[in-house]
Amino acid sequence: MVLDLLLIGLAVTLFPLPIMAFVLVVSGSRGVRNGLAFIFAWLACLVTVMALVLLLTGGQPPPPRSPPSIGALVATLVIGLGLVVYSEHRRRRSRRTGTGAGAAGPEPAAAEGGAAEGDAAAPEAPPASGSSVTSRMDEATGWSAAGLAVLLQPWGMVSAAAATVVQADLSHAQSFLALMAFCVLATSTLLAMELYMVFSPRRAQSVLLGLRGWLERHKDPAIVVTCLLLGLWLVARSLYQLTGTG
Repeated sequence: MVLDLLLIGLAVTLFPLPIMAFVLVVSGSRGVRNGLAFIFAWLACLVTVMALVLLLTGGQPPPPRSPPSIGALVATLVIGLGLVVYSEHRRRRSRRTGTGAGAAGPEPAAAEGGAAEGDAAAPEAPPASGSSVTSRMDEATGWSAAGLAVLLQPWGMVSAAAATVVQADLSHAQSFLALMAFCVLATSTLLAMELYMVFSPRRAQSVLLGLRGWLERHKDPAIVVTCLLLGLWLVARSLYQLTGTG
């Protein structure tokens, strides 16, 4: 259980979509305050899910081969298969998008000459900048940041963690420490960015916006690899335990 929770927590903290959203949140005029609201809501979701599972199990793992134990393993298997299927769907969509962009690439270049002749005096569109992107977050409130954290939680991975927590035994300190480590690890990237903004706001904003730009260009491969590796691990572990003799 401990290794499973740590791997799931690592996948959650490296998932690019919440990171990209959090960069926008902390880059606004009330970024540090809204970032704290985002982190608190994020942690609240994780803690609530874990607490509900422990409430159902009473803090004791079900007996091996019992219906609750088998049900948790089947749920883990289904979630793992879902992550693998989603990674393949994302990979195919990324390839279609890249192929479409490549096919459309020569058209602007071919039309550039005509545009230069007919519209030489036309004003050029301003390039997108970090300030223009973050300006939309200046009016954001703590409640909106918290809601964004709830919406962008990778719920498939959190569900896998919940199915794993069924095996937690709170009579042992190891299980309690594993649950704490999962919550901290799953939030560590957000915490690091928040602390960076607190102690070096100007430099942090520039670096984090650069990170967001890099993730914008590479988010699809990151999502594919993260979901595929975690999905395969969950499938292998659940199949091993379902087909084992112990």
